[in-house]
Amino acid sequence: MNQFEHLKDDDPEDQDETVCNQEEDGSINNNRRKTVSPAVGEHPLQYNYTLWYSRRTPSRPANTQSYEQNIRQIGTVASVEQFWKFYSHLVRPGDLTGHSDFHLFKEGIKPMWEDEANKNGGKWIIRLRKGLASRFWENIILTMLLILLLTGLASRFWENIILAMLGEQFMVGEEICGVVVSIRFQEDILSIWNKTASDQVTTSRIRDTLRRVLNLPPNTIMEYKTHNDSLKDNSSFRNTKITL
Repeated sequence: MNQFEHLKDDDPEDQDETVCNQEEDGSINNNRRKTVSPAVGEHPLQYNYTLWYSRRTPSRPANTQSYEQNIRQIGTVASVEQFWKFYSHLVRPGDLTGHSDFHLFKEGIKPMWEDEANKNGGKWIIRLRKGLASRFWENIILTMLLILLLTGLASRFWENIILAMLGEQFMVGEEICGVVVSIRFQEDILSIWNKTASDQVTTSRIRDTLRRVLNLPPNTIMEYKTHNDSLKDNSSFRNTKITL
């Protein structure tokens, strides 16, 4: 089995190389990574995106230091082709176990509340029954890339959000920072982060786009939480503001 659960087991040699690279410069603060650019003939994304993976033991109290130690940078993509090549080697969210997260953020933005791009922002939260995360994840990804190809359940919702983000379908300029799929024991959670929590017009537009992209029922409960509130109570998903 891989040292990191997010890697598939279909090619041991490539796998070992990837794990070694992660061990060498997987730190969230590493600055030695090469600049990623689209190759000739590839379809460039409007922004480069970096994929991260994290896993922690629920019984251990979370803090900034432990979070930084548990999060790993998997890689950065600059084109549609690079993204699919990368994504095809990842375990889908619905196949992850335990307390695991995938984070897809614009390059240069760390998936942390304290990051300069995130500190005044917040996130929309959608709670899912087990088995649905992959489907929503893929729906977002696919909409972001403007290529509607993937299928599945838990992973599909996550992918739908990613595709919507990569394809800039939210139409809110620089506001979108990233998207996270969180696999938990009793539920899975999708969240999309934006820069300015106080901008109600923009946050409402993001909410409405999520409803459309994910084809959510009208009575779906959506929650919003500012990162400042998360810092105060040291939690991602408790004490949220609920909206219909």
